[in-house]
Amino acid sequence: MKHFVTLLSGLLLVLPFAARAQDDNHPKFPSPYDSAHFSWRKPVPHNRLRPLRPDRPGTTESPFTVDAGHFQLETDLTRLINEPGSAEDPQQRSWHVAYALVKLGLSRKTDLQVELPLYAAQKQRPEGTKEWENSRGFGDVAVRIKHNFLGDDQEGPLAASVVAFVRVPTGAGGVSNTRPEYGIILPVDLEIGETYNLEAQLETDLEYDPEGAQRYVRIMPSVAIDRQFGKKLGLLLEGAFPWNSEQHRWHAQLNVAPTFNVTDNFQLDAGTHIALNTRTQREYFVGFTVRY
Repeated sequence: MKHFVTLLSGLLLVLPFAARAQDDNHPKFPSPYDSAHFSWRKPVPHNRLRPLRPDRPGTTESPFTVDAGHFQLETDLTRLINEPGSAEDPQQRSWHVAYALVKLGLSRKTDLQVELPLYAAQKQRPEGTKEWENSRGFGDVAVRIKHNFLGDDQEGPLAASVVAFVRVPTGAGGVSNTRPEYGIILPVDLEIGETYNLEAQLETDLEYDPEGAQRYVRIMPSVAIDRQFGKKLGLLLEGAFPWNSEQHRWHAQLNVAPTFNVTDNFQLDAGTHIALNTRTQREYFVGFTVRY
């Protein structure tokens, strides 16, 4: 696992140099998706929009931004999360409804995102007890900025970006972490032929544990293969490997998610996160993405 993180980190370090080389070779004429002169006040025309590339349904996010002046909504209709307990951690079950990510394209390579956890219900049972503790309500809001520094015009096979976010404690009761949290995400996408995309990501977060009243670091590398079957159907296979400084152990998940492109601006998805080792949470979800 350490070798995987080292390899992914090295790839992310050389990407700025690749971006400079690609800019030097950029054609002098505008591409079909060139939105350099568009902004949130002057939207890209609908007939020049790039293909829809949402962050969902996997853990690995897309390095592509939303076209300038357009909104994009990515949401879980419902998500069920089961987390096994241990001597140190309680068993938990969470249910999220209408967990939304709203995006606005600010410029050619930058978008603003607001994460709105509209409703969450959570219950936990400490090891050795039979009673469940219940909490529910609005969750913690996150504000995110994504900036693409390579391949946002989709002219080359490689794309990369950086996402920075802060999560503020707006939630109620047990569904809030009660302290601000911060994170940096570095997603990369490599197009392989016309039907495959190789995606990788390294995420580092500074999170807060309200039960232990302490902060801890969470690191999550992930890698995914996205396969397209024609223009409508796709399938995502992904491995995610979160680690945190509080528990000092790696988790491993296999994520499987089919996608269905209903229109150029509307995508449905569903999937599951399968635990590959003990103490790793399992997830089941259904959601969609729509662009305006």
